[in-house]
Amino acid sequence: MAELEIGQHCDVEHCGQLDFLPFVCDGCSGVFCLTHRSRDSHGCPEVTSGASSGQSEGSTQYPCSYTGCTGKELVEVFCPFCKKHFCLRHRHQPDHECEKLEAPKPRMSATQQLVKEIVDSKKSAPPNKARRGAKNAETAAKVALMKLKLHALGDKSLPQSERVYFQVYLPKGGQDRSKPMFFCKKWSIGKVVDYAASTASLKNDNNRAAAKKLKVCHAETGAALPMDSSVEKWLSSAENPLYSGGNIIIEYLDNDCSEIEDVSLYLS
Repeated sequence: MAELEIGQHCDVEHCGQLDFLPFVCDGCSGVFCLTHRSRDSHGCPEVTSGASSGQSEGSTQYPCSYTGCTGKELVEVFCPFCKKHFCLRHRHQPDHECEKLEAPKPRMSATQQLVKEIVDSKKSAPPNKARRGAKNAETAAKVALMKLKLHALGDKSLPQSERVYFQVYLPKGGQDRSKPMFFCKKWSIGKVVDYAASTASLKNDNNRAAAKKLKVCHAETGAALPMDSSVEKWLSSAENPLYSGGNIIIEYLDNDCSEIEDVSLYLS
């Protein structure tokens, strides 16, 4: 499968990092990654001229356009789709409910179809046994949820009504086998990956085209969940849903790999 080249590369010569929502400098109009977004970090020629004219680089703040958010940034965090400014927390299209957010591309639909086929291929048990298995998984999740709430790591500012709890099984070979975490049910799977990687101190090269990608995988089927789908969608899925209090697996997979072959290696 051909790789998609989305976003732009940082203009800093020794960097060149691919960023899906790059920063545009309001001084030199260059395109930069998060690390080189400030004028000083990319050697902006406007820094010298601004200093000589007595202007203060930190005097301007850019308020977030997302409804109800009071966040501000010292540099422009510009969405190239809806042409509005946002704080770092809301800079991705799903996070600020971008009015220009498009429906999944045909290729993404094909990925979702592939996931469905993988899930269907796992159904070797009779229908009544499968239903009993799903019921047992839901019951086990409810019991585990009470314990998870006592120890789970997450954003404490999230309302209780929006929290969803998982025992997150981490990539093989790491120091920790798993960690209890909670996320917002409105988040995309991609944001869950980013937050879990940050919480567990995992290397995250998902913005690099040639690197292995961190993916969230279903703890029962092993299928990698599409990055653009939401947690809420999987909680309400009719087939193989996720349960608050249940398990998920995060693992490094090749770009063309869409599942973990043996989930028992993580859960046993």
